[in-house]
Amino acid sequence: MQERDEFPEIDPEKWGLPGGHVEPGEEPLAAAYRELLEETGLAPDGPLVEVTVALVEHRRGRLDAVHLYAGATAATDAEVVCGEGRQMVFVAPDDVLRLDLTAGAAALMPAFVGSASHTALTSRAHG
Repeated sequence: MQERDEFPEIDPEKWGLPGGHVEPGEEPLAAAYRELLEETGLAPDGPLVEVTVALVEHRRGRLDAVHLYAGATAATDAEVVCGEGRQMVFVAPDDVLRLDLTAGAAALMPAFVGSASHTALTSRAHG
């Protein structure tokens, strides 16, 4: 999870997921790989899988399609490079929903944490 600092226009000082905008001509999956590497310095141990897409209001009256991709990793916090925000760290599933989440994370994480997809990825990364 990324702890955002005070500078972003959207959701400052909240906890969100690494991510960003899809560039012109770029597919969402390609953007997910690019943003993950840019913001964390990590690549997943296997493929990223699209979990869901949610419409999130980031600015008054403007809905954005936010894609949630997930992938397994055995990386640790020591291997994460914080490319943006205060910190980028792994957060225990039980603790994620207690954080002050960004609009996007609040729309996506409750259904994902503890789901069959999440459990399968977690067991793959640590199995």
